[in-house]
Amino acid sequence: MNNYIEYNDKIAFHPGYYIKEILDDSGLTQEDFAKRLGTTPKNFSLLIRGEQSLSIDIAMKLSRMVGTSIAYWLNLQNAYDSLIAEFKSEEELVEERTVFECLDYKYFRDNFELPDLPRKKDEQIKRMREFLGVASLTVFAKRDMAVSFRSASEEMTDANIVKANVMVQIAINKALKVVAPKFNKSKFEEAIRYALTLTRNHAEFYPLIQKAFLDAGVVLVILPNLPGSKINGATKKLGNSNIMLMVNDRRLNADSFWFTLYHEIGHIINGDYGISFETEDGEKEDNADKYAEDMLIPPVLYEDFISRNKFDVQSICRFAKQIDRAPGIVLGRLQNDKLVRFDDRTLQPLRVKYRVKTNA
Repeated sequence: MNNYIEYNDKIAFHPGYYIKEILDDSGLTQEDFAKRLGTTPKNFSLLIRGEQSLSIDIAMKLSRMVGTSIAYWLNLQNAYDSLIAEFKSEEELVEERTVFECLDYKYFRDNFELPDLPRKKDEQIKRMREFLGVASLTVFAKRDMAVSFRSASEEMTDANIVKANVMVQIAINKALKVVAPKFNKSKFEEAIRYALTLTRNHAEFYPLIQKAFLDAGVVLVILPNLPGSKINGATKKLGNSNIMLMVNDRRLNADSFWFTLYHEIGHIINGDYGISFETEDGEKEDNADKYAEDMLIPPVLYEDFISRNKFDVQSICRFAKQIDRAPGIVLGRLQNDKLVRFDDRTLQPLRVKYRVKTNA
């Protein structure tokens, strides 16, 4: 390593550069000079080569030995360290630009009120970094950055990983701003049952279930989907007190939303935390799916309903009213079980679409 650095027409010398000059003028050997300075020859050799930072102790000893101030030597070290940090920051920015290419700044501008900065990519990166609360966007390239990816069966691309981590980071940041009581599983189970009574209330359900969950120590965050994240939802413990539950509007249809919500609730009930992706397998995912199915539609009543083999609009609506659920939830289950076709236009009136709009 050199005992000086040049970067962007700037140059900074390591304190060892000047100590080497003093050594050369003294006529002493490195060993003798080190002994007079009160350090080992090895440490002194590393110092003058710029391979070791100048300590406060050595700065004090040098000031006494050659008649300078301690601040003089420490300022030399600070100037050298600052230029190295500037150089490393530029290297980091190059890597950040690669991660940034996986994201769409428009998503953050439109949904979280980040300023419009056309063609100013480095400034966009800076704003996104500050909004997300990270030192570098490169942290999002790491799998399982903040939450376990569980058992995503499909191969995740670098872009998928970045976007998934970013969505979870947004949800965590929003959840951390909320004051909530300690998680209470019994209260949460009551809130879960209450939420089932709101599946027909498409316009007002969110604040109602959000408050009910919050009272139980679960912070519910619903986000607009970041295209390409392939996330359905995520759960995470916040410290030792609260739980974050995030879902998005990726699938748009109300039945998919409610299934995803109860799938994530199932993970919480089972003490399993992480990200749920669109294609997953494994026992934990199967258990969460079964929990969602049974909570949304009582299995005994469902079996009785499908045994009649009548799945027209009127029959579905009657059954939905019987179990106090939105008809679209029943339709979604029938489609998933391949009892009705996805392209049956006569059933389309039963579907309701959700779209989330949120501000930071």
